[in-house]
Amino acid sequence: MSDFFRSVFTVETVKQILFIAEIFFVLYLAGYSTFLFASVIVGSNQLFTDIKKRQLHNAIHHDYYVPISVIVPAYNEEVTIAQTIRSLIKLDYHTYEIVVVNDGSKDNTAQLVIDTFQLREVQRPIRRQVACKNQVSVYEGRVNGVPITLINKENGGKADSINMGINAAKYPYFVCMDADSILQRDSLTKIATPVLENQNVVAVGSMIRISNDSVFQDGRLVQLRLPRKLIPAFQVLEYERSFLASRILLDKFNANLIISGAFGLFRKDAVINVGGYQVGSMGEDMELIVKLHAYYRANKLPYAIKYAYEAVCWTQAPERLRDLLKQRKRWHIGLMQSMTKHVSLITSGSYIYYLLYELLSPVIELLGILITILAYCFGLLNLKYMITLFLVYALFGSMLTIISFLARNFLSEIRVRKRDVVKAFLLCIPENIFLRFLLAWTRMFSVLFYRGKKTRWGAIKRYQIDYSNTQNSEQNV
Repeated sequence: MSDFFRSVFTVETVKQILFIAEIFFVLYLAGYSTFLFASVIVGSNQLFTDIKKRQLHNAIHHDYYVPISVIVPAYNEEVTIAQTIRSLIKLDYHTYEIVVVNDGSKDNTAQLVIDTFQLREVQRPIRRQVACKNQVSVYEGRVNGVPITLINKENGGKADSINMGINAAKYPYFVCMDADSILQRDSLTKIATPVLENQNVVAVGSMIRISNDSVFQDGRLVQLRLPRKLIPAFQVLEYERSFLASRILLDKFNANLIISGAFGLFRKDAVINVGGYQVGSMGEDMELIVKLHAYYRANKLPYAIKYAYEAVCWTQAPERLRDLLKQRKRWHIGLMQSMTKHVSLITSGSYIYYLLYELLSPVIELLGILITILAYCFGLLNLKYMITLFLVYALFGSMLTIISFLARNFLSEIRVRKRDVVKAFLLCIPENIFLRFLLAWTRMFSVLFYRGKKTRWGAIKRYQIDYSNTQNSEQNV
């Protein structure tokens, strides 16, 4: 057997394999760079066009609303839950309700909500349209005319909690958001606009931005700041690149396969038709979107999944490296679960993109670096070329990152500080080189050493956000 391998894998054969692999790697980087470049150009142009419309008073303003249920699944969220609900009460929207689902928290989450908003226990049956664990108790109340429902249930995980919220929701559309997030005042209006424009819309994604160290007053952002700590600061740059650029481009082809669990709008009957959120998935938000694509395409039904970049949700980014790696490990396993379960979508361009440039990207990139080094060792590359290749790619990625950051912040009403602009320039290269490959290693090993624990909530340390002047503005009615 060893003689056979020696005869097959000669030095010349190995060189040919390495040469072909190196060509593939270069083409892979070129393809991804081209996509990123097109994404940033299209995203920035869309942002600029919409701003000019508003300046010319050419944007559509309407007094029509779709009633929305805001579902907030919570597990051990006593640090942030009250502030999140306070921000929701102040939304500029006509008709909505807040449904908090406490998934058997072991801390003071439930009692804090009851005491803070003066809820009272009621005997309310909940119709099960999608499967979920049993309810333990239900509390209701109103603050500033906004109905608030708290459902205490048996522990079943985030997906199970959202399913309970769907069952309890009174309105035909629901928003799902994280318990550590805050919505801008006009976020519900912005995220509902695609539904008013197209009756076939079944889901709408939003722009997710990092709230760490930014200043909020009365539920509004008043000072945008790049976080002091490196880990969340890196994530600001990453989020701006991803949410402003690629998702706007994919939206034009109905090709987005991800709506962030931090904030997304869904048509309730469409979600019920596909069985609700998948309990047991580590990426329940993406799994639902892929499932919606598969269901409507298989049944040849008209549908659209849109992206509303003006609907902004501010969320806490992990501040510790281990929490970030834990988060990205969970996300990548969820991506793997969703894509392997819905292989029927492989004929679509969006599936191919997510397969090559999301699911397999850490493997391809890390193997590409290894192959490049081996190619140099076999004399197929010179050192100068190899270093130049990686430097050009890193600089190109950094350039697109900083363009996305500047476009998003300088074409908005809130101005970023000059010191933060300088900091963004200094961090864009380390973010593209060091953090990118660290996350690539994490994502690759998350799949190789996946061992289950599918329904567990991610335990990430939370910090209380100071939404100044919000704490004394509730008025019970």
